[in-house]
Amino acid sequence: MFLTISTTGTPERPATDLGFLLHKHPDRAQTFSTAHGTAHVLYPEASAERCTAALLLEIDPVALVRRSRGKGRGGAPDAALAQYVNDRPYAASSLLAVALSTVFKSALRGVCAALPERAARPLPLRIEVPAVPARGGAELVGKLFGPLGWTSVEARPVALDERFPQWGESRYVQLVLDGELRLADALRQLYVLLPVLDDAKHYWVAPDEVDKLLRAGEGWLAEHPEQKLITSRYLARRWGLTRQAMERLELVRLAEADDIDVEAIDNAVEEILTDPALDGAETGEASSDATDATDTANATDTANATADTAAGADDGRVRSFTKEPSLADQRREAILTALRATGAGTVLDLGCGQGQLVQALLKDARFTRIVGVDVSVRALAIAGRRIRLDRMSERQADRVTLIQGALTYTDKRLKGYDAAVLSEVVEHLDLPRLPALEHAVFGAARPRTVIVTTPNVEYNVRWETLPAGHVRHGDHRFEWTREEFRDWAGEVAGRHGYDVVYVPIGPDDPEVGPPTQMAVFTQNDKTVVTGTVATRTAVTAADEQEGKTA
Repeated sequence: MFLTISTTGTPERPATDLGFLLHKHPDRAQTFSTAHGTAHVLYPEASAERCTAALLLEIDPVALVRRSRGKGRGGAPDAALAQYVNDRPYAASSLLAVALSTVFKSALRGVCAALPERAARPLPLRIEVPAVPARGGAELVGKLFGPLGWTSVEARPVALDERFPQWGESRYVQLVLDGELRLADALRQLYVLLPVLDDAKHYWVAPDEVDKLLRAGEGWLAEHPEQKLITSRYLARRWGLTRQAMERLELVRLAEADDIDVEAIDNAVEEILTDPALDGAETGEASSDATDATDTANATDTANATADTAAGADDGRVRSFTKEPSLADQRREAILTALRATGAGTVLDLGCGQGQLVQALLKDARFTRIVGVDVSVRALAIAGRRIRLDRMSERQADRVTLIQGALTYTDKRLKGYDAAVLSEVVEHLDLPRLPALEHAVFGAARPRTVIVTTPNVEYNVRWETLPAGHVRHGDHRFEWTREEFRDWAGEVAGRHGYDVVYVPIGPDDPEVGPPTQMAVFTQNDKTVVTGTVATRTAVTAADEQEGKTA
């Protein structure tokens, strides 16, 4: 198994700097032990103008069989001759990828204390691998390496036998890559894509392989057009690991698009110590009303009512006491009532959080298809535990799907549903991003009915524990008055051909209104009015992203 890395240089920046970047001296041949053989690093040429480093990997087929666990090519549990006579010692595969990560560990990380500026800059590189098993042929090689910045990607098929051309081509190609890339980026691409092309691994794929994939794919995998194929093959088609990796890559893509940290996106819920699916009780919505003092108000009411009951017992009177439903409970019931009134059977819960509404929808058989969407992987995991997704019967599981997605980007998966719910979601977006959400939901997905709930900022004065001028949750970007909410909802309805009605949720104070306000949008037959310049700009930006989250 053989691989060469070549570069060119000048007297000011000699090509032999490659030795510094690889941490292997050009004047010495070095040998390293691996789990299945021996790796040799040598330099066939080393001058200021041109330098080539070669990695030669000698595989012991007997050691490969003995160390295998019955998985992957060369690891069959029987005593067939193919275990010992195969292509593993010669064809570039996961064995070579592991050797790369072992021998060139520092270079793979882009670390070079001697020449840090050279490690950070692109180099003219030429990488040659004489025999690469390519399940998908030369065409797949081009699809995998082509989008990664290489000037030239050459995959010449290797004949089965040059003496018998009529036999045709083998599944192996001679790979040659030319271009200017950082050495670390080139090595990471090879580390991931060699096993992907082979579509096999010589070792058992454990959950930590997801972290390895994301580390090696940093900077290129999140936007790669063949991301799904790469992820699936690298993780040996283990669907659970593939789904986990895809979700994390989606977070990376969204963070890069918004120029923020991944942690800032995946912050929908706090870490919890108990499993909400197992404690048998609703824990309350982890939404904007989590800190809206509802619980405090309810606790006060409960304490007062309990005191009244005790007092009644002293004078011989027994008073019944029923705890008032929380604002979160009232909000969910109002949403369910509105959905039932529209006759909706298929429902999107956009920004589903920990899945309280999804759980409530599942209890009503009239809702035949329920999709929960959230940008937070953590929130979706909690929602899955809450509804016991892994323990559901097949029939019940067919009714519900939890998917990751950002509501400010159009998503083909969200089309064709009767209704969509945005419960306590809009206030978590920056105001300039609302037109993008408007287009994604009302313009692209276009369900027959859209239900939007949001806090009424006027009611905040009634929360004794909420300091004046503060919003109800630290993540709220804004909170609307009743007039502001109606202005926004009316404009949205007019632009997209919807009628809208408004419903109060919670006690409707005669001075400041209800704590939560709800708008129910229903499609009409009117012609859609052209939006404002700001909306059209946001729509254009959103259209450019269409399909990336699908």
